[in-house]
Amino acid sequence: MIQVGIFSGYFPYDLKTTAQKARELGFNTVQLDLHFKDLDLTAGQITKEKAKLVADTFRDNNLPISAISGYTNIVHPDPDHRRANVDYLKEIIRNARSFGTPYVISESGTFNPDSEWDSDPHNKTEDAYEQVRDVLAELAQEAYDHGSIFLLETYVNNVIGSVRETVRVFNDIRSPGIELLMDPTNYFDASNIDDQAGVLNEVFDTLADKVRVAHAKDVKRAGDDKSEKHADIGDDDALASHTFRGVGEIELPAAGLGSLDYELYLQRLAERNPNAPLIIEHLDESDIPRAKKFIDDILRKYSI
Repeated sequence: MIQVGIFSGYFPYDLKTTAQKARELGFNTVQLDLHFKDLDLTAGQITKEKAKLVADTFRDNNLPISAISGYTNIVHPDPDHRRANVDYLKEIIRNARSFGTPYVISESGTFNPDSEWDSDPHNKTEDAYEQVRDVLAELAQEAYDHGSIFLLETYVNNVIGSVRETVRVFNDIRSPGIELLMDPTNYFDASNIDDQAGVLNEVFDTLADKVRVAHAKDVKRAGDDKSEKHADIGDDDALASHTFRGVGEIELPAAGLGSLDYELYLQRLAERNPNAPLIIEHLDESDIPRAKKFIDDILRKYSI
């Protein structure tokens, strides 16, 4: 039976209140965002004591932490910025077990100097792939050395943005320190969004053996507005990774508000990865009950 969770960052409160509110809404796991009103977990501020406090607080609310958000641009074109991003991600990886999970997630990044999510012509060059591969190998080794596992999240506008590119990474980096975060919406662009079954089946048929955690958001064509989209989620300090809703031809709304074939997605997930927690994202706090009911109704329909 698939367990349904949510990113903790959609509750913009102190640590204890965040855990309580997530549990009150019926979730039984969370993807941990290192962002609380009463606890500094920024770069250089993570300690084992703080990590244990976070883990204990969620455990006290029967909410085990399934993974940690480490989202950052690991190939930022500015070398100093890139190194700071990677160093903080490694800091999270080193402390992951103290938070109660081995899994730390990030996408592969983009060479676009102005956006964490928009594409860049350099992204699809061999040089870009080699640079990303080298950083991912660093992260995989850091994870292995500390009993953690780095989860790569493929995203179409990043350097690693397709099934083929993802397979290449795992062929090149043969390490137990790197696995995959499954988010099928991240594989769609204007060329394939009308082929729902084809994309979903290719993703699962090719990559399912690497999947450890899955995400639940949606996908649709963006219409006339091709700008980078961000939502107001009611938190002035919200991370950009939580407000982002798409760029260019593709919009990424909450589950049930797009065109993703959710019945096929969840049936394939249950078939190939029945123990992967399914984490709801891309919404604000007021929309959480609707999105959870949408997911739960499909899981109930198919007894998964």
